[in-house]
Amino acid sequence: MKKLISIIMVTVMVLSMSACAAPAAQEAAPAEEKTAFTGKYIVNAQYVMDHMKDENVLIVDARGEDAAKGGTVEGAVAVIWQQFASVSDGAAGDPMWGTILDTDRLSAALGAAGISQDKEIILFAAAQNGWGDDGRILWELVAAGFPNVKMVDGGYDALVAAGVPTVKGAAAYTPADVTVTAIDETHVINTDALVADYDSFKVVDVRADEEYDGGTLYGEAKGGHLPGAIHIRFTDLFNEDCTLKSNDEISAMFEEAGIAKTDKIVTYCTAGIRSAYMQLILEMCGFENSMNYDESYYRWCACQDVE
Repeated sequence: MKKLISIIMVTVMVLSMSACAAPAAQEAAPAEEKTAFTGKYIVNAQYVMDHMKDENVLIVDARGEDAAKGGTVEGAVAVIWQQFASVSDGAAGDPMWGTILDTDRLSAALGAAGISQDKEIILFAAAQNGWGDDGRILWELVAAGFPNVKMVDGGYDALVAAGVPTVKGAAAYTPADVTVTAIDETHVINTDALVADYDSFKVVDVRADEEYDGGTLYGEAKGGHLPGAIHIRFTDLFNEDCTLKSNDEISAMFEEAGIAKTDKIVTYCTAGIRSAYMQLILEMCGFENSMNYDESYYRWCACQDVE
């Protein structure tokens, strides 16, 4: 009898240990590592930490001076995309409003802010919580022939989380001599060119749901979207922590929407800001025949039919 009781007690102990072991092993399993986005225009917060003191590096807060007053990267200058666009030429919806400045005015505007071709320019903004301002400015700098431009994956929040030194208020500009001789329009398209060959493009609307569905949130002439536009939101590019999804995830998202890497693609938003960011991401994912429509919905809805 004693022998039977001993066997039962050992069995119970073994079963109890087994029952506890499974959850313990489960808890110890490492979390699945997230795959980071990679591309020629993207750096992470650690890269900024490692290079922010380099003499040839200029950190640019694309959220503007007002946002920088609440906190920005130490040594960063602050700009807004409007400094480098034709927003003083009429009103939203007018022909070529909000597009890249002509070479003379762009040279002057960049020079005044100290954004010169001999610097590595690293831009950051607010990732999915903003408007893609860093991408819009980077897109313009690429078109203007700047050889070394980057933007920060995860934006300002990622920089803060990584412990990059911050201050209240942006640094003063150090003006520079800048000469932009031409605008490369490889990834730029205007209304006339889009209308002339519309059916050959896959047109992507990157705005929020309410905009695509007809809401006029920003003074648009009328609500809706471009005919047949595929809706892939700017915010769909990001993870919950504001970092970009992986190249494979983003590529799959576009391919599932019926867009191939061989297609001619046009991105648009309200004023060509979010769509400029999207064009850069597409390019880095291998959708190289992609263009940002910088007149965007403001102009289209003022002169063309919408759905």
